Amino acid sequence: MPDDPSFPPIALAVSGGGDSLCLAWLASRWRKRLIAFVVDHGLRPESAEEARLTVSRLADLGVPGRILTLTDLAKGPRMAERARQARYAALAHACREMGCLDLLLGHQADDQAETVAMRHRAGSGPTGLAGMGWSTVLPDIRLVRPLLGFSRAALRNTLLQAGVAWVDDPSNEDTKAERVRVRQALLTGDRRDTLWQEAIRYGRARMQQEADYTQYLAQNAAFLPEGWVCLGSTLPEPALLSPLIRSVGGLPYPPSPSAVARLCEEAQPATLAGVQMLRHKGQWILLREAAAMQGRVIAQNGNLWDNRFVLHLPSELEAEGLRMGAAGIGVPRASRAGWPARLCATLPALWHRGQRVAVPHLNIWEDPVLCGARFTFRPPVPVSGSGVYGELPE
Repeated sequence: MPDDPSFPPIALAVSGGGDSLCLAWLASRWRKRLIAFVVDHGLRPESAEEARLTVSRLADLGVPGRILTLTDLAKGPRMAERARQARYAALAHACREMGCLDLLLGHQADDQAETVAMRHRAGSGPTGLAGMGWSTVLPDIRLVRPLLGFSRAALRNTLLQAGVAWVDDPSNEDTKAERVRVRQALLTGDRRDTLWQEAIRYGRARMQQEADYTQYLAQNAAFLPEGWVCLGSTLPEPALLSPLIRSVGGLPYPPSPSAVARLCEEAQPATLAGVQMLRHKGQWILLREAAAMQGRVIAQNGNLWDNRFVLHLPSELEAEGLRMGAAGIGVPRASRAGWPARLCATLPALWHRGQRVAVPHLNIWEDPVLCGARFTFRPPVPVSGSGVYGELPE
């Protein structure tokens, strides 16, 4: 049963605008075990009050709400991108805390058309032109966009009929943002529907491509817990090498398509987007570029290092003064399990007062107390997704 207490709640990302509030209204008629997260970016004086108002409106719908306040955002270059990254990080963290496996988002058909238009302008290939996924699997949650088949107007008309008010964010009218300019350009004519249909076509092709890639990877690649990928004696095609580089590098976006194509054509050891491509014993290996890795940071249970490795510490361990960072040079040859020093230098390690005290992947423990510590390789996006694009299956 959907509302069995043993089931985790379904999470909703609710901004207070018409799209996400309509999502909450519809979801409240589907099941009871819901939790809505309202992100306050703190970029406008009135944002805190709007967040409280939204939580109140959610309560009227019978949906419990929780405000997530961002404190590190500042206005400046790449504001929209930085706000988006911070918002999703906060939402994912809140989902983990609540045990939520699914996060529902209010993106709708007009958003999809705008996304495809923007990706056309950016020169995206077929994968990008599939637009946003109806369902996208991330390392620990699944993003679900159930409203991609409905227009912005239809959702607002639904709220009007239900007597539910919403908040209009003035930033949605700021023409400094590319999306706003694209939205205004699509106000007239049938271009929106054409772009939406285009996303459907490319989405079907993307799902087939991802199925083919999954089969290829299962037969030809080895993903190692050390964060390396062994590709065999030949490189895959650029369209597959690109997401491999993205995964190994812990990158939010894929590298330049032309640069990846050049790597495949030259088939020589090289570095791209913080990832090294080298040959070892006749095999191609992808590994993180040492110079591009994150520096040493405080080691706390569950923390992410270099956007790729999650630290797990024994519950009884006192972690004061402990830091996590790259193993670096000087890993004893006898401990490297036959791997070259340049590979082992990229492994996550624990440090204390400037001394390397543990490299869990190599079973190096300078302090026996740390023997239970470990790192899990968890890149931000999968290489070959299991998402749903195009139309939802019947």
